[in-house]
Amino acid sequence: MTQRLILASNNAGKLREFGEILGPIGFTLHAQGEFDVPEADEPFATFVENALEKARHASRLTGLPALADDSGVCVNALGGAPGVWSARFAGEPKSDARNNEKLIADLAAHTDKSAYYYCVLVFVRHADDPQPVIADGRWHGEIVAQARGTGGFGYDPHFWIPSLGKCTAELTPLEKNGLSHRGQALRALVEKLK
Repeated sequence: MTQRLILASNNAGKLREFGEILGPIGFTLHAQGEFDVPEADEPFATFVENALEKARHASRLTGLPALADDSGVCVNALGGAPGVWSARFAGEPKSDARNNEKLIADLAAHTDKSAYYYCVLVFVRHADDPQPVIADGRWHGEIVAQARGTGGFGYDPHFWIPSLGKCTAELTPLEKNGLSHRGQALRALVEKLK
């Protein structure tokens, strides 16, 4: 028997990626949009608080367990920015192109281009779960000014992985999932859920 689980997102890529890993351990994943759940506010300055808010919101409105993630790119020379504001770094409406332009411009005067992607996942059994299951992952790289590759999304065309000699946008989805911050967090979450 499988347990229905709400993903506090409508991102088809995340739904597929998470579903492939959570399906074999007994979960059937559903996007929150299937239940007319609107996006939750993300008012907090930390990834974990935002993910917890999103998970509780989806669970509260559906009566089902929920999973949420919050992730972003953190650039050391910029004090960790864009961080939790990665999706809206250049303001509203959200735009990957404008976010990347702003990041490259803000980093231009710095020699340290080191950065990391960070992801936190929060699983709640119900909206008021006093012991949410939390897992995270971190993927180190550097920011490059010249975009490379056509895959991925967000900052992927500018996120260089020195050990691979490629930007994240040059990786296949399978390669990315095997290495990424989100993949690391998801594998850690699965171990905790087992």
